[in-house]
Amino acid sequence: MQGGGQWPSQQWWQRYQDPSLDELISLGLNSSPTLATAHARFDTARQSVRVAGAAQGVQVTAVGDIDRQRLSDNGLFPPQLLGFTWYNQADLGLQFSYTFDWWGKQRDLIEAAMDEAHAAQAERSAAALLLTSSIVDTYFGWQADQARLALAREREATVLREGAIAAQRVRADLDSEDSLRSADASLAAAREQIANLEGSAKLRMVTLAALVGRSVADLPTLRVKPLPDIAGAIPDGVSLDLIARRADIAASRWRVEAAEKNLASARAEFYPDISINALAGLSSIDVGKLLEYGSRVPQAMAAVHLPLFDSGRLKAHYGAVQASINSAVESYRETLVSAAREVATQATSRAQLAAQRAQRAIAADAARQLEASAAARVRQGVVDPRSELTAAESSIEQRDALLQLDAAVLSADVGLQRALGGGYGEPAVSANSPKTSTTAP
Repeated sequence: MQGGGQWPSQQWWQRYQDPSLDELISLGLNSSPTLATAHARFDTARQSVRVAGAAQGVQVTAVGDIDRQRLSDNGLFPPQLLGFTWYNQADLGLQFSYTFDWWGKQRDLIEAAMDEAHAAQAERSAAALLLTSSIVDTYFGWQADQARLALAREREATVLREGAIAAQRVRADLDSEDSLRSADASLAAAREQIANLEGSAKLRMVTLAALVGRSVADLPTLRVKPLPDIAGAIPDGVSLDLIARRADIAASRWRVEAAEKNLASARAEFYPDISINALAGLSSIDVGKLLEYGSRVPQAMAAVHLPLFDSGRLKAHYGAVQASINSAVESYRETLVSAAREVATQATSRAQLAAQRAQRAIAADAARQLEASAAARVRQGVVDPRSELTAAESSIEQRDALLQLDAAVLSADVGLQRALGGGYGEPAVSANSPKTSTTAP
């Protein structure tokens, strides 16, 4: 593979210089249900960071209640002793609590939530890349169908002329009727190809509409254009830089780092929790005296919670988190290998197709020259028009094959842009590298 190329830009599809394609991608990025789902997952992960962060701070709760209760005749304090049967109980206060995060349990949970949010953000970028590459591939597939349709109709016209000549020769008893049947078969084959290409073009329009989240009628008007030329080489350092330029690899790495933070938090659960609680409140059985100074009931408390016996719950949780790390690491490795294989496959396919196209272009040029020579001989009256029509059919066949190779090269180029990451750049890079943790509590 040739080196020295540039990495795709964030708007990599603009390299094809097609305003209609730009408009389709803009519609897709703004209204695709696939991207809406990915964005919702990112918002969920981002809110999880806020939830984890809120659990670390001071908790303040306002408490206010009023009860009316009857004393039991057979209770500890019978009504005969107190002189009343029913009484009111009013309480009002503020409760404060704070748990010291000396072992980093809450901090690790917050960092794990942030890593999950980064992973969701990377997955959203991966979804956008898949969407844009699908739109580009489908759009150029439609353009290729339209160009091949023009050639198929040209072939149909040529076959019709051949059929007319065959009919004249049959009427003049120069040929048998088998030549008419052969002409009919060729015409049926030409029209079948037209029907197939028309159906393919319609299906691509339906696919485009689904990708951009619109109906076919609401799609912008597409004009038939020649397929763009493809140029460019593979960037240097692909094997090293691919890790930072593929959204799916970045997402897998963030998942590993999130699992490692969860493991550290699970380990901290084996250590004691130290918390302080305070209450500044008022309590009175006489609602009218609730706000008096004598109704105050302040309270302060410090507590230490150390897990001693929990039937193996903490160890089971730790083991489950450890297993999730191993799973995340294997997923990361699989994603990395798959990405490298995809780049190599797309680059090799593009190079192979380009080599085939070069030879097919020579054959197509030779067929055009043969067609021109046959037409010249017909004008000179040396041969009848059948030789020109035969040469024209051969030329059309070669041009159609060349057009199919052009479309395949373009599709491979789109696949290569996707394999190279499509201009993705990480918003932040963590210093931790994915690794399998084997430390037991």
